[in-house]
Amino acid sequence: MNKDLKITDVSNVEGQLVSIDINDLPKLPIDEVPFPWKPVTEEQKQKTCCILDEVNVLNIPRPQTPQEEEEMVNKFLTGLRKLFTTENNWTCLPMLQTSMDCCVQCNSCSEACHLYECSGQNEMYRPNYRSEIFRRIYKQYVKKEPFAKWRYGDMNLNWKTVARLAELSYRCNLCRRCAQVCPIGVDNGLIARELRKLFSQELGWYPPELHQKGTMNQLKVGSSTGMTPSVVQDNVSFIDEDYTEITGVGIETPFDKKDADILLIHNAGEIMAWPDNVAAFSLIFNKAGLSWTLSSEACAYDGVNYGVFYDDAQLARLALLHMQAAKKLGVKKIVIGECGHAHKAMTVIADRVIPYEMQVPRESCYVTLRDIVMSGKLELDPSRNNFPVTLHDPCNIVRLMGIVEPQREILRKIAPQFREMPCHGVDNYCCGGGSGFAIMTRNNVEPWRNNISGRKKMQQICAAFADCLGPETKKYICAPCSNCKGQIREILEHHDLYTKNSFAYAGLVELICNAMPDVAPGSFIHWEGAEDE
Repeated sequence: MNKDLKITDVSNVEGQLVSIDINDLPKLPIDEVPFPWKPVTEEQKQKTCCILDEVNVLNIPRPQTPQEEEEMVNKFLTGLRKLFTTENNWTCLPMLQTSMDCCVQCNSCSEACHLYECSGQNEMYRPNYRSEIFRRIYKQYVKKEPFAKWRYGDMNLNWKTVARLAELSYRCNLCRRCAQVCPIGVDNGLIARELRKLFSQELGWYPPELHQKGTMNQLKVGSSTGMTPSVVQDNVSFIDEDYTEITGVGIETPFDKKDADILLIHNAGEIMAWPDNVAAFSLIFNKAGLSWTLSSEACAYDGVNYGVFYDDAQLARLALLHMQAAKKLGVKKIVIGECGHAHKAMTVIADRVIPYEMQVPRESCYVTLRDIVMSGKLELDPSRNNFPVTLHDPCNIVRLMGIVEPQREILRKIAPQFREMPCHGVDNYCCGGGSGFAIMTRNNVEPWRNNISGRKKMQQICAAFADCLGPETKKYICAPCSNCKGQIREILEHHDLYTKNSFAYAGLVELICNAMPDVAPGSFIHWEGAEDE
């Protein structure tokens, strides 16, 4: 591994740019925990956790002729020029331009980046490494600054430079922790995301999980899960029946109710993978006497919008369908379920791409739930949640949108043993599955997520429960985001924590329902590694 990677190395046509071996990764706090950790096998020691050239998440085609190489580079330059024009990039241009012009290379961002830290401080993962490559190409080939080549070094813009830059844009969780600590506000996460947009819109390079299986599938059938409107209604009906029997409390989810106060939009992954979450929302909203509904309109039952990770046009198409469904039902506002990227896509980004007259007021479910819990409309017994609870903060909700306290007000009221993770709130770390990685399984993405991008979150979880690690104490990780739950499940399984240490991971609504005295115990929280009480 080349630990002294230089910016200009990215244009080197010969040889693999970088690889990371599992032995180079920083150790997790295994000495402090009283349970067996999964040993590193000889096979894992030989296996690289990240490589750049031989395998890539985009399946970038290799040009076969010099003419194809030139065409690839020219397409990239065309997209680059478009990225810096108002008619082609009205959503993010001012912020992008500022970030391109102002970096002073202080490396504050590197110290804040979980990928840089957990890759063993590999140069490739410095947030400003990727940005500086892009910045030098822009200044040398598009802006054509005088003396740019002399000042920055010659970036030989060949097809490998372009391909590596595309791959580098997908070695970032877009958590924007780097932007938070930058003393002058440079947003390296935004730069990575804008690069993804360039490659998607100009060269047609995108991960199939985000595009073909994601936004395209959602536009075609109504959900990235593949569920059609009729399948969603049937599944929710089954959930109502099952959880009425499980909880002992009648649950009925309304669909297509006209002029309701609230249109609740779930991440449809909850309907398939975590039906507890769907049932819990229905139970809480009904018990609180809210006027609310789900929509059976195609796309309106799935708040997923993977366009936010790679393509403004795809994002706008889906965001518009969400607004149209709400307008059609005549609801007063949309409440966004427990999904981090849906919050970002449907609010602060949708505001930039949807005409004002088409917009409907939107509210985070954290705020709605806080108002319900604090109003006294629910009978709650905190003693039913008398076990250690910690909170994962989804980046797109907490750091991007500043929604920090509502969920904590709830937890302080219903969870007597609530404790914060180190570096919590806006300082929290990404789960490791952010920017679409939680749903990717191809090539080397899974070992990368488990060993690099999710490593800091694993460390946070261990630190939060340092006083009670082991199978004798049940512990609850509150992760109110569908993609974050999936990633946390993966890292718990990878490190043998999920099955050997009495962990439960779920959302905020499940914990609220567990505190309801009339709900049968064990209806919403399922422990692994210990018998249910």
